[in-house]
Amino acid sequence: QVQLVESGGGLVQPGGSLRLSCAASGIFFSVDTMGWYRQAPGKERELVATIAILRGTNYADSVKGRFTISRDNAKNAVYLQMNSLKPEDTAVYYCNVVPPTIAKAGPYWGQGTQVTVSS
Repeated sequence: QVQLVESGGGLVQPGGSLRLSCAASGIFFSVDTMGWYRQAPGKERELVATIAILRGTNYADSVKGRFTISRDNAKNAVYLQMNSLKPEDTAVYYCNVVPPTIAKAGPYWGQGTQVTVSS
């Protein structure tokens, strides 16, 4: 069955960097839309970035210029390079995969990986 596993989270100082990875099994990204969401304590889950095969990338205004989403279809993986991290970036980050509507499947979510930005 489909499973998404995030990794790469951890504790980092403000201004530091982290690279999140999401490995998928039981599914091939191909034309699927992939993305990253995050949820901070007391906050609703919000979109961070998405990447689609044709539509390209999309970023939340709060992370533009600092985060970069990328994908490797051959490895069924999606990544999120996070630079210049701020305390407000602290959250649980979730990997998301959405197959084409015609596939009538998904969306799929990972279990989340904690990112903490603190001194």
